[in-house]
Amino acid sequence: MPQRVAVLNVAGLSPSLFGSGLPRLGAFARSCGGMRTIAPHLPAVTCTSQASILTGANPARHGIVGNGWMDREAGEVRFWRQSNALMHGDKLWELARARDSRVTCANCFWWFNMFSSAEFEVTPRPCYLADGRKIPDIATRPGSLRDELQSKLGPFPLFNFWGPRADITSTEWIAAAAIEVARKHQPTIQLVYLPHLDYCLQKLGPNHPDIVMHLRALDRVIGALLDFYANAGVRVVVLSEYGIAPVRGAVLPNRALREAGLLAVRDELGRDMVEPAAGAAFAVCDHQIAHVYVQRREQVAQVARILGALDGVEQVLDSAAQEAVGIAHPRSGDLVLVSASDRWFAYPFWLDDARAPDFARTVDIHRKPGYDPCELFVDPRMALSGLRIAGKLLRRKLGLRTLMDVIPLDPSLVRGSHGRVRNGHGLDPVLLVDDSHIEETEVPISQVGTAILSQVFPE
Repeated sequence: MPQRVAVLNVAGLSPSLFGSGLPRLGAFARSCGGMRTIAPHLPAVTCTSQASILTGANPARHGIVGNGWMDREAGEVRFWRQSNALMHGDKLWELARARDSRVTCANCFWWFNMFSSAEFEVTPRPCYLADGRKIPDIATRPGSLRDELQSKLGPFPLFNFWGPRADITSTEWIAAAAIEVARKHQPTIQLVYLPHLDYCLQKLGPNHPDIVMHLRALDRVIGALLDFYANAGVRVVVLSEYGIAPVRGAVLPNRALREAGLLAVRDELGRDMVEPAAGAAFAVCDHQIAHVYVQRREQVAQVARILGALDGVEQVLDSAAQEAVGIAHPRSGDLVLVSASDRWFAYPFWLDDARAPDFARTVDIHRKPGYDPCELFVDPRMALSGLRIAGKLLRRKLGLRTLMDVIPLDPSLVRGSHGRVRNGHGLDPVLLVDDSHIEETEVPISQVGTAILSQVFPE
């Protein structure tokens, strides 16, 4: 009979964070015989790392080259897509099911969750209304699970999952939902995503004194999960996808491309709107990496020289270099930029903040042509920000259209980032698993799925 296993994905967890703030997790690490680290693929970001864990393949094979990329045929940048079909290769639970047909899987908030072969799914799925409102909701398999969870736990706290209000509330909800799913359906493999550290580490930086408070809050949630799984006879694996490094500023490759006359921008009602596929080049910024799409092969070298000269750019990977690190895929850019360890890539393409598109000052993860951690902040220059936000929310509740333009445009506010393969001592992702057969202290990410399967099928 396969052994039931829960895989807790604690985003942003690294060895440097263990100490007084994580007593339960620290005790769990000791019970596993110590802490191992993971050697991630490039880029070490959410979607890529999860795909590498679940398929055992690198980005060149599974196709998840970042949290987003440019669809060359559509000429559009697409971030945070949910379809499991985007991730190529056999998934962890499919490999387990091939060994024993009784294996079932519950995916609780890992990415590429929708339309997969897992028996149970829970993932964020807001309702976007025609009047501009965004209503918190989830998508589930089976469909009845959606109402069961939200009737018992309340609506999924979407605005605490991402944005200026992101806090422990969303992680608490996910953990409670995971317990409900495990109690009712008893899946063989349960994937549980716990995102809280990701927010505060990017917002405050890993060295901020308030991080200990956030660690303690997360440790309480993890402790409750460990107690539940222990009582249910479920083995637990704890891992992370990346560690988060302190950063001191951003690199803006699209502004450099625009200043060089290589970026296409059109005027829309007095604001700048980028046309990613119309110009000579465009950079899809994603934490500490950026995919650069160049329209004409003969301009690749020119673009590489311009972007490689920017302060904070450490590497410019051409096609041969991408082959060498396992990220060469049709979805990848013609060039891939890697930042210095204390920098990250910001997407802004406008030269004057007065001409920034209206979505730039909102939380809008699908319209922005790049990842924007400034969405974790309320603009500190906004007078009476609390009253202004309350007024906007009241207008929304009354059914009136209003723009939630409260997000700052200043990338220097961000204090933590990730994406590089190496970001310094103590900042690697971790693997906590009770398995004496693993001799390495650093496990390649492509082998993490094998370590999980060894828990499902112990000798």
